[in-house]
Amino acid sequence: MDPRATVWVAIAGPRGPVHVAATARGVVAVEQLTTDDSFVASLRRRLNGPVEPAADVPATDPRRRRLTSGMAALEAVLGGHPPADAPVLDLADRPDWDRRVLSAVADIPWGRTASYGDIARAVGSPRAARAVGGAVGRNPISLLVPCHRVIAADGTIGGYGSDGWGSREERLALKRTLLLREGVTVPTADR
Repeated sequence: MDPRATVWVAIAGPRGPVHVAATARGVVAVEQLTTDDSFVASLRRRLNGPVEPAADVPATDPRRRRLTSGMAALEAVLGGHPPADAPVLDLADRPDWDRRVLSAVADIPWGRTASYGDIARAVGSPRAARAVGGAVGRNPISLLVPCHRVIAADGTIGGYGSDGWGSREERLALKRTLLLREGVTVPTADR
């Protein structure tokens, strides 16, 4: 099987559908605030492989098993609970730096936060907080790689998401909502 072959589905989320996709290696993408067509096009561009709706793939397909695991974890997160089991993630198409950063972000426990500098130190590059921010902004598996738990060094909320969707205020409101679901309140910096 082509390692880039992907299956996807959209599940209900608090702000509309949440799209999730998996390869046989693991969950490869999670996106909110997008359309089915945009999500599929993004997967095709990024992975350069076939993309199929999960409904068109047998339940025994390894991609479906990875997708089912990712969906269960997402449903827990969206329901305000830590996932019972962490799904296997597929970050094979990401550069080494991004994989290292996103792995460290994935290790931030439920209900906790870490600064960009904390993540930089965790990956052995203590002066690379800005570069961490870049990798976090490129996170293709939001919610399961909980970039919303990464905050500014002064303890304020920092930023969230790329400029690809919504205003800065909308993105920060979503980050704040995700943190509140985990029992975390973070102040917004004065600007």
